[in-house]
Amino acid sequence: MAKKDGEVAPVIIGMVAGFAAEFVTRKALTFAWTRATGEEPPTDLESPDVSLGRALGWAVVAGVGVEVARVLAVRAARKQLVGSGGRGLEA
Repeated sequence: MAKKDGEVAPVIIGMVAGFAAEFVTRKALTFAWTRATGEEPPTDLESPDVSLGRALGWAVVAGVGVEVARVLAVRAARKQLVGSGGRGLEA
């Protein structure tokens, strides 16, 4: 089903905010993990060379952290749109 003209901008802005939040959060989590453990986070979680504890730990930290940041960013972006009445998006 196609979006109406007024519904496309919030979707695009939400996607951009989500991608930006994911990128920044992943960088921050990688930095924090490295500082806390002294090792880079695992990149191949299915590898038998990575312990189960490390793989699960990184999966939980990254998954929860990134998803929380994404939800907050999308909600903040959409709240800004609603607060401005959706104005400021038209050329």
